[in-house]
Amino acid sequence: MPDFTLEDEYAPDDVCGLDEVGRGPLAGPVVAACVYIPPALREHPLTGEINDSKKLSEKKRHVLDKFIRTECIWALAECTPGEIDDLNILQASLTAMVRAYESMAHKAPVALVDGNRLPRALPCRGIPVVKGDSRSVSIAAASIIAKTYRDKLMRSLAEDHPHYGWESNAGYPTKVHMEGIAQYGITIHHRRSFAPVAAYLEAAERLKIRA
Repeated sequence: MPDFTLEDEYAPDDVCGLDEVGRGPLAGPVVAACVYIPPALREHPLTGEINDSKKLSEKKRHVLDKFIRTECIWALAECTPGEIDDLNILQASLTAMVRAYESMAHKAPVALVDGNRLPRALPCRGIPVVKGDSRSVSIAAASIIAKTYRDKLMRSLAEDHPHYGWESNAGYPTKVHMEGIAQYGITIHHRRSFAPVAAYLEAAERLKIRA
């Protein structure tokens, strides 16, 4: 379980966590979250249940998402599929993190950042933390609200684009999603630079030229 060891080491009582979700999907934005957990919340029973979002049930994520949004200081930010295509997914992820930090009502002087790369434009001291969502409660909290928000967004997009299974696969390249692309083509929400989508576009262009 993550704890506050890193928070205490780098900036006691005044450190935030940054994480992102959505690097791997073929569709939808990449979403970043920044969370600052007030010191008074450290002993709260629900704080002790915060963990890497991937290790939590959907029901538990929703309970913790509501708790974090109600009791902590937080911000969410996105990079669109178009921005992902222009920047590449790594830079888009880092850009979304900067946007999330800059949207915070309380800007902690130190940010624990999940992964081994830091955003160059981050306007505070950044500490990269490999597997941070399993080590830092602040990063894990960011992972929870980012994933909950993005999953909800993809379910909403699925209502307008029902052929890809986004309500269950969140835009990842599952069999249903790939079959949907093959049969119905792509949408404005697809990342054109990602290999399966680019391959579809290339094939469609070849057919167009032959016709």
